[in-house]
Amino acid sequence: MHTRLFPLLFGFLTVFAGLALSSHSDASRTYRILVFRENAIGSAATAQPYIDKLVAMMAKANQWSAAEGKYVTRRPRAQRYIEEKKPEFGILSLGPFLAMRTKHGLEVVGTAEVARAGGRQYHLISKTAADLSGCKGRKVASNHAGDKRFIEKVVAGGSFTLADFDLMKTRRPVQTIKKVIRGDAVCALIDDAQLAELPHISGTAGIRSVWKSAKLPPIAVVAFSGSSAPERAKFKAALGSLCTGPGKSYCDKVGIQALKPADQSTYSAVITAYDK
Repeated sequence: MHTRLFPLLFGFLTVFAGLALSSHSDASRTYRILVFRENAIGSAATAQPYIDKLVAMMAKANQWSAAEGKYVTRRPRAQRYIEEKKPEFGILSLGPFLAMRTKHGLEVVGTAEVARAGGRQYHLISKTAADLSGCKGRKVASNHAGDKRFIEKVVAGGSFTLADFDLMKTRRPVQTIKKVIRGDAVCALIDDAQLAELPHISGTAGIRSVWKSAKLPPIAVVAFSGSSAPERAKFKAALGSLCTGPGKSYCDKVGIQALKPADQSTYSAVITAYDK
């Protein structure tokens, strides 16, 4: 009589899927979970099979009627999935969480600590500039400049605006770094996942961080407005035990370090900064 959606998921360097239990038995219902890691290194197509396997494995083991996970790295695709599929739960990078929380009635139910997830800290890197002032007025490449409000209000914290740079927008994480390697840009605004890739990219000798942001909160585990209060409570209560015991091997395989129950207070500082 009870079907509950129980959380899990995140893949390719970072994959996680979450599922919760419903308060009513409904064999026709499919619960949906959006995993949105914005600007991730690696493709959504590579990550999706990990999600599919994890969801199928956990659905069978826990007798869920039906469940679906969707991994995306771009906002238009995330918005389309939300509008068409109306997911009950999500795991969202910080920028999308802040941008979408009001429109979609997002409620924080937890956090996901994910290995090499990116988005926890941002850096300006350069071969020639010594500090932030050396990047101002110069060409700066970034694949993070699509969300001006998030970058200026949360990441920069008043240190700069995008208008301070001769901005060169890029689409791919490694492409951004290569702009500095080739001398097309003096600096690049990247996140911590991109910074960790520097030693693995040819030609990056001498490129270093010349400015860094404050440390930001982790990926948010959220409930969308279409989920019920009992479903949210069950989902949240289950988070802390998912990556322990038998579930630890699943989490290890997809890079999840920890899942923890949480509430909006974890994000209060960045919400305040974003809303100013």
